[in-house]
Amino acid sequence: MSTTQDYQAAEQLLRRPARPGELVVGDKVRPQWIDGGARFWYAVSNGVGRRFVLVDPAAGTREPAFDHALLATALADASGQRVDPEALPFMAVEWAGNAVEFFALGEYWRCGLDSYVCERAEFTPPGNPLEVPSPDRKVAVSRRGHDLWARSLSDGREWALTTDGVPDHGYGYGPDCTSNGTLLRKIGLPHLPPAVAWSPDSTKVLAHRTDERSVRQTHLVEARPADGGAPRLHTQRFAYAGDENMPLAELVVLDVAEGTVVRAQADPLLMPVMSPIMAKWAWWAPDGSAVYYLGRPRDLRTLTLYRLDPVTGEVTTVLSETGATRVEPNQSMYEPPIVRVRADEVLWYSQRDGWGHLYRYDLRTGALLGQVTSGQWTVRQILRVDETERAVYFTVTGLVDEDPYRRTVYRVGLDGSGFAKVTDDELDHIVTMGDDPEYFIDSASTVDTAPVTSVRDWSGRVLVELERADIGKLVATGWTAPERFRVKAADGVTDIYGVLYRPRGFDPAERYPVVDNVYPGPQVTRVAPCFDPGGMGLDAEPLAALGFVVVALDGRGTPGRSKAFHDASYGHLADAGCLADHAAALRQLAETRPWMDLDRTGVFGHSGGGFAAARAMLDFPEVYKVGVALAGSHDALHFNLGFVETYDGADNPEAWARTSSLELADRLAGKLLLIHGEMDDQVHPEQTLRLADRLLAAGKDFELHIVPGAEHTFIDCLAHVRTRCWDFLVRELMGTQPPAYRPAPIAIGPELLGEMFG
Repeated sequence: MSTTQDYQAAEQLLRRPARPGELVVGDKVRPQWIDGGARFWYAVSNGVGRRFVLVDPAAGTREPAFDHALLATALADASGQRVDPEALPFMAVEWAGNAVEFFALGEYWRCGLDSYVCERAEFTPPGNPLEVPSPDRKVAVSRRGHDLWARSLSDGREWALTTDGVPDHGYGYGPDCTSNGTLLRKIGLPHLPPAVAWSPDSTKVLAHRTDERSVRQTHLVEARPADGGAPRLHTQRFAYAGDENMPLAELVVLDVAEGTVVRAQADPLLMPVMSPIMAKWAWWAPDGSAVYYLGRPRDLRTLTLYRLDPVTGEVTTVLSETGATRVEPNQSMYEPPIVRVRADEVLWYSQRDGWGHLYRYDLRTGALLGQVTSGQWTVRQILRVDETERAVYFTVTGLVDEDPYRRTVYRVGLDGSGFAKVTDDELDHIVTMGDDPEYFIDSASTVDTAPVTSVRDWSGRVLVELERADIGKLVATGWTAPERFRVKAADGVTDIYGVLYRPRGFDPAERYPVVDNVYPGPQVTRVAPCFDPGGMGLDAEPLAALGFVVVALDGRGTPGRSKAFHDASYGHLADAGCLADHAAALRQLAETRPWMDLDRTGVFGHSGGGFAAARAMLDFPEVYKVGVALAGSHDALHFNLGFVETYDGADNPEAWARTSSLELADRLAGKLLLIHGEMDDQVHPEQTLRLADRLLAAGKDFELHIVPGAEHTFIDCLAHVRTRCWDFLVRELMGTQPPAYRPAPIAIGPELLGEMFG
């Protein structure tokens, strides 16, 4: 049974930013570049507050950014308030010569690092989060209504860059269906920053005019608005699979000083999910002479690279590739395309040989010059192209025998020669690039090896070690490291991988209920191979703290491996990340782990995982006895066109119908909890209500919880929602009453927003 102490441990283990750094110190380094990228600083938690660290990679030094005790004393003297040097009252600093500036104790301060005297400074507000500043920091662009405006950062002068924007046909924003309007209202923002890209010389802006005038309108009713008034109707443009019309992006180049608008002389880009600029599918050439962008037709089977002349608007085709299924520049929908345009050629990502590799094309003629990489592994990210040595550096997966998802840094000559490993171990490597191309920041870990973060040069040599994560407080909660496992898929042939979490206070002589914590993709993987393997599904480790064995895995159809492995989901979204593989994995794991009680198996997931959780209950009732489905996309026929058509096909209504779970409602045999936010504008609450309607018609018993005012992430009621889920699983899988425990609400603060929006 779960106790109050288990719930307390589960709350501590929430790996989201509820309590950043409280249990793990030094696991994440977020560099802030200064001196043109030659140096950087970062803040690291010490469990109480933050320590600020300054790094000079060229000198190989890592040292305190300042004397924390002297600065605390100076700030206390100047403010008349107590200041703890172990918990300085600010999150970030700005370097100003040999001084730092920061906002603390309600005022703006400047503290010299030679004298350690703090003085109140003229408040220079940080950049407006709704503006995009130019590279030279002289002008910023923002949205005003449906148009784009420029503002001089020196004198505040403002002027319009566009004047013809109208509702549903305006500038600088992506599709309404993914705009997160409900979430933005909760955190006090009217919209996201504009979708624009500055030219390198700060004279022009690449933007697009969004056309949603003919896109389907959908509606949400807010029962009790924040002002306490009458119920309010919110209307949203949201295209369903098969709809004739979807959002379009009409590329434009705006001359900031001259006020001219150059429109691309080409058809608008299809934009079902994300702005092509925000997704980095459109970008400036380094010298500003051209804009390059990627486009695909609705069936997604052709990917084309275009060149846009920013002066004339002329558009020419650079190269194009067509395939039998979707052709994608990266298997992960939310990662930038693996394409690099060089002075005279293009490095192009293709899966034409069954694996994701790099190819060279002539930039002028579009002719194929050769294949750069090859083998049964895949390129994940281009890090650097060294023009002097004519080599490319990149991350790959598939070259670590123990785990094909682990990322490794390699190099190869552009002619395919000199293929060599840069990172010198078998760990998973997450690379962060700075402004200085001479080095990179590397975080190396596995799911059970705490990360070590270092600065390396391109030979792989460590220039300076930054952090070795301290997990002492994490272990003190009763946490034990999860286990990375490999089993066979349901076909008995294909290897699939996952992570198993043991219950808190694990005793191998006991038998424990099992929870499959699902997210089916196919746009992202469920678990990463690094120390913090992800929270797709509202976190697995807290569930283990409650006393469950928790399993998370990637079945066939998820990304990160071969083209065939990913294409197992093409036209088969109904398989929900191949639930048959999940069932097979559970059986294999239990064969050597008798403490896994498969007679008490549950399933838990959020969003796509909510769809998969309910689908598991319907397709595999003999396996899954209890399910929790949060914000699930249960009815593909009335869901986001971009997602459904990308993975089930653009003209495949039979597949869309199979993916809808509504017609399977009569199969429900176990205990099911459905949860949805009333104001979820990403996966509309009708998705859960339509399934609930069919369950009622089939005479099925289930629980339904609609959370008033909540959006897709349940951001301001996450403690309530999580506890409701925990209580249900404890009651139905353990057969005991959960303790009367309620976690503290999670505050919507800067750290939470920083985690969510990067």
